[in-house]
Amino acid sequence: MTNLLFHIGQYFLLLKRAFSRPEKFRIYRIRFVNEIHSIGITSLGIVSLMSVFMGAVIALQTASNMESPLLPAYTVGFTTRQSIILEFSPTIIALILAGKGGSNIASEIGTMKVTEQIDALEIMGVNSASFLILPKIMAGVFIFPFLIMISMFLGVFGGWLICASTGVVNTNDYIYGIQYDFRTFHVSYALLKTVVFAFIITTISSYFGYFSKGSALEVGRSSTQAVVYSSVFILLLNYIITQLILI
Repeated sequence: MTNLLFHIGQYFLLLKRAFSRPEKFRIYRIRFVNEIHSIGITSLGIVSLMSVFMGAVIALQTASNMESPLLPAYTVGFTTRQSIILEFSPTIIALILAGKGGSNIASEIGTMKVTEQIDALEIMGVNSASFLILPKIMAGVFIFPFLIMISMFLGVFGGWLICASTGVVNTNDYIYGIQYDFRTFHVSYALLKTVVFAFIITTISSYFGYFSKGSALEVGRSSTQAVVYSSVFILLLNYIITQLILI
């Protein structure tokens, strides 16, 4: 318990340093753009692939389990849309990004820590926490919602693609199901979760990287801890946010 409280205290102290006023905004703008590419753009491929295939799987499973003739055909499109928007895109994709982006963040900062590059920044009078972590947080909060919106579109598209190619549901019924009882609030809810998850991924990963010690082996251990803790907090906050907003 004492160790946990120590880590929580260290985490918030690091955040306080990270959100201090930047020394040179021009340098931070450059780092912000670079982090958008590093954290977001490089993840576009895996996000797109996962979204298309998961949308197709959800549509197929829904169609195969529709044994009752009382269920209308558009149920496939409706269920695919709801599953993608409410849970798959914001939560499952966030877990994937925690594994890819989070480990990269932790290993990058951890390598700088064990090779004493962070100490060199501090000696030069640079706030290393703000210089290294703040651009990552801002880039994650900015780019993750765009990735999730792309995931939503591709997930629904994947569902339509498999329905159209296999003939389990015709296009008109699938599109009607997508449009049926559509609520823009659900998209807002998903994007709100995404912003929270982006903050969790970038800050927790940065924390474990920043306090890495020892050798390259310890950096690897820090990357693993970053992914594990980020995933746990994503699942926990997913439950809390859903309980507060949807229930």
